[in-house]
Amino acid sequence: MNYYTDSLEWHWLFRNAVDWDTILPLYYKEYPTPEGFKDKDEVLNFLEELLTATGEWTATAVAGRARKLDEDGAGTIVDGRTVPGELLQKIYDEAKELQAYGLSVSAEHGGLGAPALVSLIAFTQMNRACIAAATQVGFYGTIADMVERFCDRDTAARIVPRIVAGELSGSMCLTEAGAGSDVGAIKTSAVKQADGTYLLNGAKIFITNAAGGLGFVLARVKGAPEGLAGLSLFFVEQDLEVDGKTRLNYRVTKDEHKLGLHGSFTCEVVYEDTVARIIGQENEGFHHMLYLMNEARIGVGFQALGGIEACLAYAREYALTRTQFGKPLLELPLYRRNFEDWETERDAIRAMLVDTGSHFDIYQRLDLELRHTGELCEDKRKQHQAALKWVRRRTPLVKYYCAEAYTKLSQMAVQALGGYGFMREYDAERYHRDSFGPLLYEGTSQIQALMAMKDVMKYIMKNPGRFFQTIFYSHPFGVYFSEDNEYQRDFINLQYRFKKALSSLLMRVFKPGLEKWDFAELAKLFKAKTWFTEEKFELLMEHAETLCQAMAYLETLRVLAVHATREPGRGELFRRYAILVKPRFAAIFEDWDVR
Repeated sequence: MNYYTDSLEWHWLFRNAVDWDTILPLYYKEYPTPEGFKDKDEVLNFLEELLTATGEWTATAVAGRARKLDEDGAGTIVDGRTVPGELLQKIYDEAKELQAYGLSVSAEHGGLGAPALVSLIAFTQMNRACIAAATQVGFYGTIADMVERFCDRDTAARIVPRIVAGELSGSMCLTEAGAGSDVGAIKTSAVKQADGTYLLNGAKIFITNAAGGLGFVLARVKGAPEGLAGLSLFFVEQDLEVDGKTRLNYRVTKDEHKLGLHGSFTCEVVYEDTVARIIGQENEGFHHMLYLMNEARIGVGFQALGGIEACLAYAREYALTRTQFGKPLLELPLYRRNFEDWETERDAIRAMLVDTGSHFDIYQRLDLELRHTGELCEDKRKQHQAALKWVRRRTPLVKYYCAEAYTKLSQMAVQALGGYGFMREYDAERYHRDSFGPLLYEGTSQIQALMAMKDVMKYIMKNPGRFFQTIFYSHPFGVYFSEDNEYQRDFINLQYRFKKALSSLLMRVFKPGLEKWDFAELAKLFKAKTWFTEEKFELLMEHAETLCQAMAYLETLRVLAVHATREPGRGELFRRYAILVKPRFAAIFEDWDVR
């Protein structure tokens, strides 16, 4: 089995749904390239060869160990370090042989230099095989990118080749016992030393891959402001050379016992005068964290997709062989209809994620260039801004929708197996247990919903006059009837219904009370402070989750309409997904009307 070559859907998306005309010139300046590629097709063929190799490895070696890794666990803690077990170590060793750690690391540091989207697709394959192992392996590439992006060139030259070689990985160390979603409550302290380093003291909890050797740590410099404004980001190495001897710089003290993801380390980390180097300047930690969290949240979206692919493929295989009432399960009308709905949502999510990953690839590549050079040419600046717009819009939606769908669809997979789905002998229950990880880390679903709502309100508050006009928003008949493509027409109609319902909700929540209807009072309608107060924002928060859901469905429909316009054969997926989500829109709009 091969997760790439066996999937016509992945083939189509790779070749037709990615903006390679923009992405590839950011990686390969001219042809022939230093790697010997003569043209775009040769590059794409090479990238597909990489995905074929990872698709075979994950579908066979990694998937074959997933159940046993779940039973045995990731490993142990010895003298403040994590020690991977035999199965996890085999996966590490094989990933090294495949050069998986350096898939998207620059050739300068020993990597293959592939676009970031290729790594995200390979990460999806890994998660389909074993989400716990993927959680561990994925941090190699993530930490390599962070070191290359945020650390100085000397540090990158020293550290990144060791990550590519499988000698180091690392973790993002944010969460504390009293600071989960409320990141601004972080208490880990940092004190500057005469040599420019800092000493960290405190503890972090729920840290994935905590002892990979490296860590990016959020802490507060002594005397810094409270809240997010006073956070700084630090780079720490677990091993320090002092007087020719290796000293442990921070300790891993506990590996959590979890509902799922048993094959990954989730640890407590203790810092006691831990030597660290600051990233950027003091009190810039929140700014840097936004990039890290956006990258992580998009990664979680692809991770959840891998889990969705795994649980539905497993349930389908069962349903093809299990006979009830004289027929295979998939021939029973209700079972077949449910399964079609589940696979429609999977395929729609996959399409939306690839489109989002395309924008993210452009953004992160140009962001790297901007950080290293300090400037972009005019064309690249426009590309950067356009990509950033889509990344900002999609990030909370991707994290929310994909993680929620994974938990829901893995539950459906358990039910699809009936009683067998409840038995540990079958993998369906493991898929469901593992699904709660993506649902919770990198910001819960409710945090994503609030972020999405904040983005909408930020847009509105820039121009309250425009918002006021939306109350009288009229149907875009001209656009609707001039559009020849039926999929774009349907999307425009659904978008209009969303805007109309949202305008009604916002008007109801924020409607200002005017003392009298004269010109001076009416002029207040065009001022933000007339509409928006803290009390009214709290009322709107009640609707943050349904707003996030509606936006996620709408963005998915947007992508599917573009694909259907590009190739007629893709219209069926748009049609099926629209049928699936229209009742959901109706329920959301009804909720906005009555609550």
